[in-house]
Amino acid sequence: MKKIQLPLQTISLVAAFMIWVILSSLLTYIKGDIPLTPGEASWVTSIPVILGSLFRVPVGFYANRLGARVLFTFSFLFLLIPVFYLSIAQSFWGLAASGFLIGVAGATFSIGVTSLPKYYPKERHGTINGIYGMGNLGTAVTTFAAPVIANMAGWRTTVKLFCILLIVFALLNFFFGDRHEPKVKVSFAEEFKKVYRDRRLWFLSIFYFITFGSFVAFTVYLPNFLVSNFSLAKVDAGMRTAGFILLATLLRPLGGFLSDKYNPYTVLAFTFIGLTISGILLSFSLGITLFTIGCLAVAFCAGIGNGAVFKLVPLYFSNQAGTVNGIVAAAGGLGGFFPPLLLTFVYGLTKSYAIGFMSLSEVALASLVLVFWMRFSEQNRVPG
Repeated sequence: MKKIQLPLQTISLVAAFMIWVILSSLLTYIKGDIPLTPGEASWVTSIPVILGSLFRVPVGFYANRLGARVLFTFSFLFLLIPVFYLSIAQSFWGLAASGFLIGVAGATFSIGVTSLPKYYPKERHGTINGIYGMGNLGTAVTTFAAPVIANMAGWRTTVKLFCILLIVFALLNFFFGDRHEPKVKVSFAEEFKKVYRDRRLWFLSIFYFITFGSFVAFTVYLPNFLVSNFSLAKVDAGMRTAGFILLATLLRPLGGFLSDKYNPYTVLAFTFIGLTISGILLSFSLGITLFTIGCLAVAFCAGIGNGAVFKLVPLYFSNQAGTVNGIVAAAGGLGGFFPPLLLTFVYGLTKSYAIGFMSLSEVALASLVLVFWMRFSEQNRVPG
């Protein structure tokens, strides 16, 4: 039973992330049925990120107390409610309410990064968490497949089909999840007291805010952005976004592997150098070709960086893994919430996205400075 937990939890994350981006993937179709202003459209795509981020903290904590089997099963059954409600929504507020609860799908990330390291030695944690992180592929599946199905059956029917997926994965986890996973019985307040003064927790949160935040932000914003600004067909925009997701996801295990083999701070340094350059490139990209190159560069760096961060979390906080995984993962999710709103706000003021994309370059550069500082202050405690 223990041997199947990595593939089971990874494909469960694929299914959960398929649900998490359902609104952003179908937004161009939803707008044809439910009128939305540009501001409302940005909120609709960003709202699932809120709960998906904030709930990662308690989900990570309870993953230690209850185990992955219970949490994955409950999450999939709970998600049936907002997914079905989305299929019958008639207004912005209906979309917002369903999107808020659909955020639970994004919170499931904290389950595996807390559960799976229990089954493997510390030297493999970077690689294992990187493999689990490939569950991000679920966002690519929905971004690519949902528009194709919506073209044939309509967006409401497409959403209802996802209810079948949720039932299947609830059953898989109920029957094949590890009933005997080691549990940690400790209060959240007690765990938080042990870690909240540790600067490494907050630095890792900042790093993941940038790396995973950029991944989420581009994932939810690109489909509508490509259609609105480059006049691409909806399916074409979905395929391009799926390509972005695929590249970032496939590189995540590589980031974990490189961090197992070399110093993870060195890996993070190259990540933030790349994101700094990518932000500058996107700021000055006027055509689709240069913009595509910039996006692929972001995907490359985000994927590597995501794997590197979750090498460091269990390395520093093996005894408080659930709570710390939740906090760091929540920071990453919140990193995906603000950029779409910022881009829309900046465009409303300047009629240009340049300043918004340049902000990515600036925060990446600031993070690079923090990485170098951590690299030398932790050089005696981090292998490589």
